[in-house]
Formats: sequence, C-alpha cells, structure tokens
Amino acid sequence: MIVDKNTVDYVAKLARLEFSDEEKEKFVEDFNKILEFVEKLNEVNTDDVEISISAYPMYNALREDEVKTSLDVEKVLLNAPDKENNFFRVPKVVD
Repeated sequence: MIVDKNTVDYVAKLARLEFSDEEKEKFVEDFNKILEFVEKLNEVNTDDVEISISAYPMYNALREDEVKTSLDVEKVLLNAPDKENNFFRVPKVVD
C-alpha cells in the first residue's frame, strides 16, 4: 500500500484535522516509511515462534477498592468555560 496526498487528506477529514501542504507532504513521507517497515516485519519467519498474547509477563494488577476524597465540584467547575448543572458542557462532536 502506498500513501499519497489524497489518503492523507481523507484521513485528516475523518479526524477533522487541517494541515498545511508541507505537513501533508511530511505525513505522506512518514506514513510510507512506516508501511515499508511493516512490510519488512511481514517478511520475518515466525514459524518457530510460540504464539503469545503479550510480549510482557502477565500478572494480576488488580487492587482492592478504596474510598478516596475527590475534588470539590464547585472548585472544579470554576475552570470550566461552559457548564450545565454539575457537568462540563462540551461541543457535540458526533452526529
């Protein structure tokens, strides 16, 4: 797969991002380098490699629940540019 300027434009539109032409050219170059590297990884013989879920040893990271004091709602909402009741009000991003 080759990434071109149209692909970068399409992904940027989906992510609702805007880039200059110079930034788009840099992304095209960077994405193609990444894809070249992935293609090299696809060439590696992994027939004798044991299948694993994680490269790191698995251990139980759970902890006991404990009650902690939280921030004061009124103080937190003082920093909010827009609020409604006891909640931050943010622009709608999904139709």
